[in-house]
Formats: sequence, structure tokens, C-alpha cells
Amino acid sequence: FGLSRPFPSSTPQAPICLPPKNSPVLLAGPSQRLACGCDPPPVCCLPRTPLSAVKLPQILKILAAKSAEGLSFNAILLELVAISGTMAYSIAHSFPFSAWGEAFFIMLQTVSIGFMVQHFGGQTRRGLAFLFTYFALLALLLSPLTPSVIVTTLQVSNMPTATTSRLLQAATNYRNGHTGQLSAITTFLLFAGSLARIFTSIESGEPTLAFSLPQKSVR
Repeated sequence: FGLSRPFPSSTPQAPICLPPKNSPVLLAGPSQRLACGCDPPPVCCLPRTPLSAVKLPQILKILAAKSAEGLSFNAILLELVAISGTMAYSIAHSFPFSAWGEAFFIMLQTVSIGFMVQHFGGQTRRGLAFLFTYFALLALLLSPLTPSVIVTTLQVSNMPTATTSRLLQAATNYRNGHTGQLSAITTFLLFAGSLARIFTSIESGEPTLAFSLPQKSVR
């Protein structure tokens, strides 16, 4: 009906690799070539550990027991500092959401855990104040009012901050003589996901982010 089919191009086209159907994908570096010899598209081709829901087992365990016994609130605060620094650094440098999306979802889950620690400890008002204060400070951190040097410092100090958080939790475990409501499933997922994150961060050309999540797997 008046439509013509285009002639095939004489220029050979590079093969396109697509991930399996319904398979999670991750960011691959532009210089990486796959085993089939083709260049990967910007986001594709390698399986990725779903870090975005890594703390759901911890949340569900707390809700089931209606107790957050054994979780250190100070450790949670330091972990939020580390996560917030990663988010602020990534947004300030215009990184794609795939580079810091896990940090965003982990932040939401960590804030929820922090509130539940206060709520189930009989300090609901203190928990609400914690939510308001954190999100107010996060909005300030992500705003243009925050000097870039502060954002960079938070990212550089990410590892020692999160490591200190884990040491505080370990000290709490030792003092209590047990791990309380800490989730073994969450710990394992954090460890597995951190290994994957190191690989994807290095391949995406921003090794600084490679150290933003691994230390969270240390319990």
C-alpha cells in the first residue's frame, strides 16, 4: 500500500547481546567485551544480586517478634551516615540511578529499622523525631546549600564510618551474649550483594563506589 521495505545495510552490524527474559541485569563497563565477542549495551548481560530488598528479612523478623532486641541504634545511625554519603556523592556527580539505587532502597529500609528499634523499645515519639530529623538532614545534604567538600568527605569516610557501625553492633552482641533479632538472611544477602557491587562499580569506571557497600556485610 505504498510502503517500501528498506534495503538491508551493507555495513556489518555488531551483534547485540540481550539478557535472558525476565532476568535481572547490571551495569557493564563500556570497554568490556562479552564471551560472544560483542559489546554489551549500557545496561545488560550480567546477573545482579537484588540488593534493593536486602533488609526486608530483617524488617520481617522484627515485626514477627515485635521486638528489636539486640540491634544497636547507634550502629544504625552510623550506617545511615554512610548510606547517605553514597547517595549524595552519586547524585552530585550525576551518576545513573543504577549506580546508587540500592543505597536509596537500603536507606529506606534502614530508616524503618531505626524507627522500629525505638517503637518496640517503648520510645515511639523518639522514633518519630528520628524520622523527621533524618529526612530533614538528608534534604539539606542533597540540596545545593551543602558544599561539595562535605559530600566528598562523607563518601571518602564511608568505609571507616560503616566499619565503626559494624563494630558497635558486634560490641552489642558480645555484651548481650546473643545476636537478638539480627537476621542471618540479611547478613548473607549483604555479603553476596557486596561482592557483586564491587565488580559492577569497577566495571562502570567509578571504583570509589566499590567501597560504599561491601563493609555493610560485616556483622
